[in-house]
Amino acid sequence: MRLLVTGGAGFIGSNYVRRIVDGHLKGVSNLIVLDKLTYAGTLSNLDSVPKDSFQFIQGDICDESLVSGLVDQVDSVINFAAESHVDRSISDPGRFIETNVKGTQTLLSAIKSGSDKKFVQISTDEVYGSIETGSWDENCPLLPNSPYSASKAAADLITRSYFKTFGLNINITRSSNNYGPHQFPEKVIPLFITNLIDGKKVPLYGSGLNVRDWLHVDDHCRGIHEVLMKGRAGEIYNIGGGEELTNKELTKLILDAFNKSDGSIEFVPDRLGHDLRYSVDCRKISSELGYKPQAQFKVGIQESIKWYRENESWWRPLKKL
Repeated sequence: MRLLVTGGAGFIGSNYVRRIVDGHLKGVSNLIVLDKLTYAGTLSNLDSVPKDSFQFIQGDICDESLVSGLVDQVDSVINFAAESHVDRSISDPGRFIETNVKGTQTLLSAIKSGSDKKFVQISTDEVYGSIETGSWDENCPLLPNSPYSASKAAADLITRSYFKTFGLNINITRSSNNYGPHQFPEKVIPLFITNLIDGKKVPLYGSGLNVRDWLHVDDHCRGIHEVLMKGRAGEIYNIGGGEELTNKELTKLILDAFNKSDGSIEFVPDRLGHDLRYSVDCRKISSELGYKPQAQFKVGIQESIKWYRENESWWRPLKKL
């Protein structure tokens, strides 16, 4: 398979590229990586990948001419490219609409001219909104509560429409919160880890009772690859980690790893429109494609802390962006 990975220098996309090149994810014979290299996408995420194992193109998924030329060269496209930080979407929603909505439509339009190609749209559980009890399955309505999640929901609906209207071979994946090495340090886990390395406090929103399901990035990438290789055309697949924690519980685990007390917590005003709880039902991807998460959170978080301790040269410049 000849594959185009957009957003392949970001956190999840670069992990996917590394797993293809190191042989953990099989079936890709030719790999093209497209990334705009905004603040969250950096070529240092691909430093460990042999340069002759992929072709890198710096560019924007909203660039119709560039995207069309690249799509012509491949059999499949996975779209990781996105603006993804909720706080930034609150301060600058337009940027999220441009990349997440227009960018996805630009990719789909390019694929439409070669309808035998497969397209996988990487989305988020945040499109479902907030759920007090139970878990969302793939048929639940989309009720996004932030400009970020609204832009991703719009992209999902546009993707689905290209399946229904034009017969494109598409899939959509919706994952829970990711963690692991190379995650940009504005996200909660690397933010807390790097703050504690520097002897600073960790900012905890509101009461800290918001609940998230945590998914190791390696497990997420395995799930995506199963969908790419075996997913049924037009289907949506939730990908979760099965590790629900309140933000307060998460904070306590990280503080314990640093031998820090609750005195290292700085409670800050809650985020606007902050969803209380996310939880995805993953029975569909498990029963159809045989996917199950492998990483245990308590092990994965220790490995992540170790990685950030050992890679200050990677994250320290990014803390300034």
